[in-house]
Amino acid sequence: MNGTEIALSEMVAISLAAGDLKCATILCPPSTLTHLAARMVSSVAIGGQNCHHELAGPHTGDISAEMFAQAGAQYVIVGHSERRECYGETDAHVQAKATATLRAGLTPIICIGETLAQRESGQTISVVSNQLSKSLPTQASVVIAYEPIWAIGTGIVPSLTQITEVHDALRALLVKTYGAPGKDISILYGGSVKPKNAPDIFSLVNVNGALVGGASLKALDFVPIMQALSDS
Repeated sequence: MNGTEIALSEMVAISLAAGDLKCATILCPPSTLTHLAARMVSSVAIGGQNCHHELAGPHTGDISAEMFAQAGAQYVIVGHSERRECYGETDAHVQAKATATLRAGLTPIICIGETLAQRESGQTISVVSNQLSKSLPTQASVVIAYEPIWAIGTGIVPSLTQITEVHDALRALLVKTYGAPGKDISILYGGSVKPKNAPDIFSLVNVNGALVGGASLKALDFVPIMQALSDS
C-alpha cells in the first residue's frame, strides 16, 4: 500500500533503465495505478498485488484477475505473507487465486515463506514445501517467490547457504510436480534485497531473480538491483 500518481515518475525511470538490461522486470503497483502504469511504461511488465479467485460477483472491494488483465497487467502476486497473515489466506485460497490468474491469461507469482519460529525449530523445508505443493495450480506457467517472513523489511537476510537449501528444495518439488517444465520455472528470492547483497544472491544456481519490496519504491535503489541481475 505505497504509491500515488507521483510514483509513476519512478516507474517510468525504472522502465527506461530496463530497456538497456538483460533481465525481465515486473512492477506491481497499487491497483489504482495499474491502468496508468501499463500505458506509461514499455520495457517492463505490470502486475497486480492480489486478486479474487472469482470472475465476478458480490465481493465488494475485490478485484478479479480478468479486471487486472483488462487494465494491462500481465502478472498477479498471490499468497504474499502479508495476505496470508493479515487476511488468513490459506494455501487453498492461494491455489484458487493462482488458477484464476491463469484463467485470465496472466502469470501468477506465488509467494511462500516461513516464520522465524519455524526457521529456528528446523521446519523451514517442510513448511515451504508444504505451502508450495498446496498452492500450485495444475499448469506450470507460474513464478515462485520464496520470502522468509522474518527477513521482510527487517534488513536481516538468510545466509547464502540457507537460501540455496530452500531454492534447491523448491526446484526439486517443481520438477517432481510438473516434470521437465519445472526446471524452467523462475524462483525468486525476497526479503531485504538491496543493491549491496543482490549480486551474491543472484550468483546462486536456483535463484532466478528477486521479489523486491521497499527497495523498489525508488528507481535509485531498484535499478542497481536490476543491473545486478542483468550481470549475473
